[in-house]
Amino acid sequence: MLEARLQTPPLPRLVPDGVFDAFAWHPSTHLLWRCPDDNLATNTLDPALPQRLVFVLQSPWEVVPTELAWVHLGRARAQRLGLADARCLAPYAIDDATDQLWAHRRPAVDTFWLATDNLNALFWALHDWAHFHNHGPFTDRPATELQCDASALAWLWLNRDILSLIPSRWDTLRAEVLANHLAFRQEHPETNCPDPVALQSECALGALTGLWGPTGLVDPCGP
Repeated sequence: MLEARLQTPPLPRLVPDGVFDAFAWHPSTHLLWRCPDDNLATNTLDPALPQRLVFVLQSPWEVVPTELAWVHLGRARAQRLGLADARCLAPYAIDDATDQLWAHRRPAVDTFWLATDNLNALFWALHDWAHFHNHGPFTDRPATELQCDASALAWLWLNRDILSLIPSRWDTLRAEVLANHLAFRQEHPETNCPDPVALQSECALGALTGLWGPTGLVDPCGP
């Protein structure tokens, strides 16, 4: 089993103000992640419902739909994490959780921890983690997705050593995310979403987010 406190620092807004009425209403700090295996499986991006993504409730909270965690994680994996009867956020309830966390001013970090064993699910979990910290009308879905995509990729890079995620695999994921975003934009031509510069290279992502360079964290474009 693996356990890590993944760093998820706030990122600047990359999309128009109207996308989020309450941008970073509670700034993101970290996400507790547990993996039932000894390493993270590095599968490819799947834009459909990711497998074995479980936001476990730290304590009962009746305002969001929940299900038994083992149903989505599998009995054996759940047992390794001690989740025999634990409840998790229902997979269809990401928007419900985003609304209720904001309405109750309940920080996501005090509400959920994450259990998953694969890169695809971890990316989408971090994407959702960004969503939880940004409340708004969500009428411009490509813009909403761009902010969350960029956040998830930046956070994966920041935690790559903990995750044993090699830079080339991260860059492959970035390209997969960009392709998925461009396909989604074609389905929504009315969007006001800016060009996805932040997804086009690790240097572009770092420059636009401000995560690298001036803050002195890690420069993916450096030597």
